[in-house]
Amino acid sequence: QVELVESGGGLVQAGGSLRLSCAASRNIFNFNAMRWYRQAPGKQREWVATDTKGASTDYADSVKGRFTISRDYAKNTVYLQMNSLKPEDTAVYYCNAQAAWGQDHYWGQGTQVTVSS
Repeated sequence: QVELVESGGGLVQAGGSLRLSCAASRNIFNFNAMRWYRQAPGKQREWVATDTKGASTDYADSVKGRFTISRDYAKNTVYLQMNSLKPEDTAVYYCNAQAAWGQDHYWGQGTQVTVSS
């Protein structure tokens, strides 16, 4: 089975930056889509960003222009660079991987991001 190990979360002041990492136990070249989601306390999980291999990146309107998703194939790691953080970005952030349409989704354990005002 695929293991996704997330890191990089923490406490940061508004306007600051964090880079989240998602290290995969398999070659991420084999995952057509890798995504980041987040879930704030008492709220449902929401989509944040998608990297589609060899095609495109896409972002939720709430983070567009501030967050960047990228892959390092040599390290089998997906990143989420988060700049200009706002208190409303506070959430547990989850990595998601899918090899192809109709195949299993894999999830990381989540990493906490807290943005203070």
